Amino acid sequence: MVSTKFKILLVDDEPDILEFLRYNFEKAGYIIYTASNGIEGEKIALDVKPDLIVLDIMMPGMDGIELCNNLKGNLDFKDTLIIFLTARGEDYSQIAGFDAGADDYITKPIKPIVLLARVKALLKRHNKESINKNIIEVNNVRIDTEKRVVIFDSKEIYLPKIEFNILLLLTTHPGRIFIREEIYDRIWGQDIFVGDRTLDVHIRKLRQKLDKKVIKTIKGVGYGISD
Repeated sequence: MVSTKFKILLVDDEPDILEFLRYNFEKAGYIIYTASNGIEGEKIALDVKPDLIVLDIMMPGMDGIELCNNLKGNLDFKDTLIIFLTARGEDYSQIAGFDAGADDYITKPIKPIVLLARVKALLKRHNKESINKNIIEVNNVRIDTEKRVVIFDSKEIYLPKIEFNILLLLTTHPGRIFIREEIYDRIWGQDIFVGDRTLDVHIRKLRQKLDKKVIKTIKGVGYGISD
């Protein structure tokens, strides 16, 4: 059984295949929705926001390529995984599928155990990548951008909002030197007047909490973080 109740939408115009897939996916612990054509599939996808969609290509009304294009063009589905499961094994069909934004392309027939393994691996990898998007690690500095937590040398340190935002800006571009004016614009905005030495004060406080070598200075230019 899967540990997380992922929602999967199955779209295929062949009832026997649809029922066969539903049975095997539900047995594996997934929450399953089904549609018998692309038009119906799009409506259900918009309604339930599945984690993964398994699509046939050749379907009446709207084929799988068109449906994939429509969904991948919608920001609500930028993180939704789409797999083509089809009898079309030609190279040009596979290219069209990946060009439409598919994450995998599987040709029929395929054993259920193999299909489930492919789906499980794809979901696991995608879930891990999504988690890692919130974590930045540079030069012994680890930042959880979602929780706004900073860990340095395995110890959590507290940073006020401005210091955190400055450190986050520098760590998202390791090795790059930000000129002072750009840091002021990004952290405080162009409409807020800040004294000339304000940035220096915050950098000094950051260095007191981190190793002095973490943040580097290019005299007369600006600041960066060592990569």
